[in-house]
This record gives sequence, C-alpha cells and structure tokens, in this order.
Amino acid sequence: MKGRSIILDHINGLEAAAYLVDGQLDDLLIDQPEAPRPGAIYRAICDRPIKGQGGMMLRLPEGGTAFLRAAKGLRQGQPLLVQVTGYAEGAKAVPVTDRVLFKSRYAIVTPGKPGLNISRQIVDEDIRDNLLAVAHEVHEGDHGLILRSSCEGADPAEIADDITAMLDLADAVLADATGDQPEALTEGDSPHVLAWRDWTGASEIVTEPGSFAARGVLDQIVALGQALVPLGEGQMYVEPTRALVAVDVNTGSDTSPAAALKANLAAARALPRALRLRGLGGQISVDFVSISKAHRKQVEQSLRASFKNDPVETSLVGWTPMGLFELQRKRERLPLSADLLRRL
Repeated sequence: MKGRSIILDHINGLEAAAYLVDGQLDDLLIDQPEAPRPGAIYRAICDRPIKGQGGMMLRLPEGGTAFLRAAKGLRQGQPLLVQVTGYAEGAKAVPVTDRVLFKSRYAIVTPGKPGLNISRQIVDEDIRDNLLAVAHEVHEGDHGLILRSSCEGADPAEIADDITAMLDLADAVLADATGDQPEALTEGDSPHVLAWRDWTGASEIVTEPGSFAARGVLDQIVALGQALVPLGEGQMYVEPTRALVAVDVNTGSDTSPAAALKANLAAARALPRALRLRGLGGQISVDFVSISKAHRKQVEQSLRASFKNDPVETSLVGWTPMGLFELQRKRERLPLSADLLRRL
C-alpha cells in the first residue's frame, strides 16, 4: 500500500489514531483517560515549595498534584494558570509549566508574549506576506501569535478561522485564571484532534469503525510488544526498565568488515520511530556495535538527522566513557501497556 494514510479508530473503547507510510505504522496515538493529557490547562493552587529544587508543588482538581520547576516569587495558596507538559513518572506529580500556549493546526497563541511570527520553514516571501495580511485582519490584543508551517498552501479562510478560535479560547481561559479552588479549564487534545492538528501532510483519511483491523494496524501494534526491531542490516532491541530505556544494537549474522557501521547507521535511522511507537521517553542508553571514533561521528550525525523531524523533543547527550550513547527524551506519551497489548 503506497502513500500516506491517517486511520482514526478505537482500541478497546479508547480513541486512537495511526499514521501509516506505505502501509507501515509510523506514528501512533492512544488516549490515556487515567492521566491528564499533555496540553491540558488548569487553574492550580500553589501548595508548598520544594527546597533545593527551586520548584513548587501545586494542587489540581480531585486531589491531583503537579510540579512546577523554577517557581520563583510564588506564595502558598496563590492561584496559577499552568499547562501539562508530559505524563508523570509512576506516582510522581504531573509536570506543568506556567508558560501557557494555545496550539492548533495553523496557529499558536502565546499569551503575554506579543508579536507575530511565521514558521521559518516557510521561505517564500510572497506566501509570508500573504499570511501576515491574513493574521493582521483577525489578530488584535496583546497575545502573541505564531503561524505554523502547515499554513503554507492552506485556505486563508481556514487559517483566519483557526486564529480566531485560538484567540477566543485564550481569552476564555485567561478570564478563569483566578479563583481559590483548582479547576480544569481545558482537557487537552484527544488522539483524533492531535492527528488533525499535527499530521498535516497530504494523506488518505480513514474513519470507518474497524479500520485498524482492516488495514493491519492492530497486527503492527501487537508487534511493538516485542523488544526486537528488525533493521534489515543487523538487529536492535529496545527494552524499557524502571530507570531507563536500554537499546542494544548488533550485527546479526553479518560478519563483513562493514557490518558494524551498517548496523549502527540502520539503528540510528530506526530509533526515533521505535521510541515514538512505543511511547518511550526519559533517559535512553544505546549500546551501539563497537566502532572507531571516526565512525562514531557518522553515527552521531545520522542520529541528529533522524531526530530532527521527530515530534517528541529529544536531546542527544553524547558518548559515555564506556562507549554508550545517551539521549534524554520528553515524556509526552505513556508507554504502551502490556495489558492493552494482551487484549488486542
């Protein structure tokens, strides 16, 4: 099956979205109703400072707790508008930021940060000028506005409607920022909305119930429960532990002189997709096949190119004295649960 497809369906009653490239699963979003969604906005109440970390514990609705880093000048009992930045690790508090933004398919509204910016990926000056004209027609007030790269080639009326909707949402949320009790102001985007918002390339859209089974998506999800990631040139094993995600690369049956470099480069290309589909984040340690320092530079360049367009923020830390390569990845998604995989 050639081309790109977006499949919108449900898995065991959970809303889910799959992005296929030439029939291969390239991205996967499954709703996690037991946890606050990243992007959800709350009016939180400052609870207690965390000495030594410069942070503040916050109270959320229904007894929930959140943690805000670099929380200076806050006092106990103070209401604060915060946005969820990722999923909590285990029983830890939900990570949040006080830099709230409102993101949609074409526009990002940034309250308190005035200015109008256009994605640098749009380089045509005529297109940029036209987008500026569209934005100026509907953008008023002190909110900042960023026009995303998806605006290129889009209908100006749709862009204007999107900007207006985000501005109205920002005004409504900011109007509820004060109060003496914690409250959920937005729920965050569901998988189907995220698919519309972020998977913006030309794609076939499939919405019929049962499409995951009919298009082979369920079989590919089941395969994600295995640690082995076939590379074609060598093998890679991705195994999450309590402390970190361990990745092991080997050459398989290839004993040629170039086998080590070929396997490592193939693993570098495949790693972002393997982590993305499994919902893995945090500290990642990769044990590449032993290679020379000159070849290490090639592998690192391949890693940087591979993660450049990955939607989850990932920092490439570098090589350790023992020859491992370390990465730090934002926990924007929860790992695929063994219980869910068993029920497929």
